[in-house]
Amino acid sequence: MNMIKTAMLSTAIVAAASTTAIAGGHGCAIDSGRISIVGNEFPAIQSVAALALECAAGAETASNLTADHQTLNVAGMTGNPAEYTSAIVANSSIVALINEDVIQPLDALVAEYGADIPGQQLITVNGQIMAVAFMANAQHLVYRKDVLEQAGLDVPTSYEEVLAAAEKIRADGIMEYPVGGAYAAGWNLAQEFTNMYIGTGGQFFEPGTAKVTINNAQGVEALEMMKALTAYMNPDYLTHDSNATSAEWEAGNVALMNMWGSRTGVLMDDEGSAPEVYENTFVGGPLTVGDSGVPATTLWWDGWTVAKNISDEDAATTFQALAHATSPALLNDETMSQAVWLMDGFVSQPVNEGVLASVAAGSTPYPMVPFQGLLHSALGDNLADFLQGNESAEQTLADVEAAYTAAATEQGFLQ
Repeated sequence: MNMIKTAMLSTAIVAAASTTAIAGGHGCAIDSGRISIVGNEFPAIQSVAALALECAAGAETASNLTADHQTLNVAGMTGNPAEYTSAIVANSSIVALINEDVIQPLDALVAEYGADIPGQQLITVNGQIMAVAFMANAQHLVYRKDVLEQAGLDVPTSYEEVLAAAEKIRADGIMEYPVGGAYAAGWNLAQEFTNMYIGTGGQFFEPGTAKVTINNAQGVEALEMMKALTAYMNPDYLTHDSNATSAEWEAGNVALMNMWGSRTGVLMDDEGSAPEVYENTFVGGPLTVGDSGVPATTLWWDGWTVAKNISDEDAATTFQALAHATSPALLNDETMSQAVWLMDGFVSQPVNEGVLASVAAGSTPYPMVPFQGLLHSALGDNLADFLQGNESAEQTLADVEAAYTAAATEQGFLQ
């Protein structure tokens, strides 16, 4: 699978971030066809979807932006006609759509309507354009400057330093649960393991095969660090997705967390929290774990697709509206800080520094192999047993490998 390369994405981010002027957008007024978008619900995607629907105001429009988007997009694009004409995806979620054959190659639509789309935004799979990327994302440190200063602490650069800082903050009576994390059982928990395991230097599969290889010293190290962190988290951490973790931050209950760059704008604005919280919210680079020197995070792109089971008119409406919504026309004072945009005209903001630091650190892209999603699901279904003290790390990893192996064998990736 020939997905966007690390160097290509890094070049696109650096080029976009170094732009000093906002390029002008063009008008858009579509009055026929249909566009229906499914995607995640954070501000950057909300802005993209809103502009796309505004562009197609004369057509039939709808959107469903929800944290549950990955459980809806395949089913919603399988019918004929598909319920959704586009799914907004990332490195991981596009794989399921390709495997299920519910999105169409965009080469003809790009040729007809997308001459202005920079090549850096076109995501190719096996030589065909399958998505248009519009932003880069990564998880990185978010911290409360005032709390660290009160405790006499430097900004952590590793998870080991986060643990030491959390203990000092608790011991000083500043916060009981100073660490936050999107550890909700399922996709979020699996993503946190993926970050941590990459940070240990571990490999997910035997080279050139679909045989999983996480039940090893690096896998145990990753799990043990995750469990150590949970001792400083709200006891309900297994129910906390990114939204709940962000709410904990805005409530002033958290001082350190690993969070998506795309969500930090909400944490740093003057809405939803007291001044002492948002004025002291700062971002850092990706954290490390152990001595591998590898950032414990993953580099992502987000982009949009076009459903396969829709009419040519609906495909054209969807493509044109989303191409407009992910062009320089999107960029303004409100949206500029919402993401590290890949469009021409993006000017880096302080809130983007964590993602840019992740790029500069050489962070690893989320693994783009067709069976990674099966491993992600197996991780999300099984890791809670270890964190709750019901199993050893080795047994939990053995359970993950067994669940993955069964699924990969059923789908033909393993014999």
